Order: sequence, then C-alpha cells, then structure tokens
Amino acid sequence: MADSRRTTATMEESPTATVAGDSITKSGSKDPEAGRGRNHSVSLWTYLTQDVDPKETTAPLAAYCFMTGYIDVVSFSAIFVWCGFQTGNFAQLALALARLFEGAPGFRDQTFHRADQQALCSLIAFNLGAFVGRIGDRVGPHKRLWLIAGTFIQTVLTMAGAIALWKSGEAAISGARDDPAWTNALSFVGLAFISASLGVQGILGKRLNTQFGTTIVLTTVWVELMSDPRLFRLRQRVITRDHRLIAAVSLFLGAFVGRAILQKLGVGGTLGVAVGFRVLITLSWCFVPGKKAST
Repeated sequence: MADSRRTTATMEESPTATVAGDSITKSGSKDPEAGRGRNHSVSLWTYLTQDVDPKETTAPLAAYCFMTGYIDVVSFSAIFVWCGFQTGNFAQLALALARLFEGAPGFRDQTFHRADQQALCSLIAFNLGAFVGRIGDRVGPHKRLWLIAGTFIQTVLTMAGAIALWKSGEAAISGARDDPAWTNALSFVGLAFISASLGVQGILGKRLNTQFGTTIVLTTVWVELMSDPRLFRLRQRVITRDHRLIAAVSLFLGAFVGRAILQKLGVGGTLGVAVGFRVLITLSWCFVPGKKAST
C-alpha cells in the first residue's frame, strides 16, 4: 500500500511519464512531440526500401534512353566505337580474329588494331558495369533505394570518365575512321568508365521489365514496335507502342544534344554536363510512386 502511494505521488509531481516507450501527460494523453524524429526516420527508411511501380517509371527511363544517345555519341565521334551498343563491338572483335587468317602465310595482318583494342575495352567495361547490377538482385531490383544508388553509381562512373578524358588532352572529334582522336592510356580509362556507366544503366532498366527494355539497345524495341498489333490505332493510348516510341525519340534527342554540346565544350565539358543529367535522374527516383499493396 505504501509503495502504491509513493508511485502515485511521483506521477503527480512529474508533468509527463513514459509508458512502453511513449510520452504521456498527467491527463494520460500522448505527447505529440515525443518520438517524432524516430517516426520520421522509420517512415523515410520505409519509403526508400519500398518497391517503385514500374508503370510509373516512364520519365526516368526515358531519361536513361536520352543518356544512352548522349554518351554514345561522345565515344563514336572520337573513335567510332559505341560504348553502349556492344553488338557491334563484339562483331568487330570477330572480324579482328578472322583477319589473322587472311592472305598467304607470312603476309597476314596480325596487328591488334587500335580500334579493336578500344572495342574490347568498351565491351569488358560494359559487362563489368552490368555485373555490378547483381547487387540489385540482392537488395531488390525494384527498391527505390537501389534505383537511387544504382543511378548514383552511373553518375560517379560518368564523372570519372569525364576527368580521365579531360586529363588525356585528346581531341573530341575524329576526322576519319582510320584516325581515332583517342589514342593514349588515359583515353582508354575514360572509355572504360563511360562504358561501365551504361552497363549499370542497362541492368537497372532491364530489371524493371518495361517497354523501354534495357534503355540501351533499341533493336528489340524497333522489332516489337513494328509488330505491335495496335501500331496504327492513332486515336488510342497504347502503352506498348507509345513507350517504345518515347524510348526511340529520347535516344535520338540525346545523340543530337550530345553532339551539339560536344562541338562547343569538348569531351570534358560534354561529359561534365552528362554528370549533371545523371544527378537529376538520381533525384527523380525519389518522386516515382511506390507500388500499391495488392488487396
């Protein structure tokens, strides 16, 4: 009985008391200020770890396609190698191998040409970048946190490529296919970084499983667009058709804008602008609606 009276007296003297982690006033109501920071942190973490709705990712994926055209035109203008379209690079390596058997013995061209070296560099770096995407398979390929982090990785790789190519001192545009503008070691490093950035982008786009595909190669997009049964229903909103058209137009615009900036700012400046674009895309994932819980 005495202990009960002491507890009651303590409650009366203190304006607030804590019960099961919550702050309450003398009247028994919860203090609205208590735990606000903790609840805010929990809700932010929940927001970051929720799945985004792939149907609502049109804007960032269109921006990905834009970046494909933008960055590809930088490498192609200098060395005629697409740092994102690896089908051509892979076929080029096959041609380089076949060249070893052309002509009479003793007169065969056994030189590993600079263009073939650059194609191999781009192919390896691109695949290493795509391999990084396996992290997303563990985190969750649709998780907002991974999409933000993965796009930020692309940003860092693009920045590294910009610095390497700027420090290389090489020209931005080549005048002929047999005279590449990039030849020194730093230019190979820069090519590897920008190729890897597109590799990471490709796996992020692919895992979302939308009409944009990988956001890198449009061959499949073109085939599926031309075979779409509702291709000519122009008065209807057809997602399968419209999103593929958006992907193609975005890539085209990216290449156009990239070349225009390249002529004015050179390689370092053009890729510096690309870094800014990447930052904006990174932030855009914060505003993509989350996937609604199935009922």
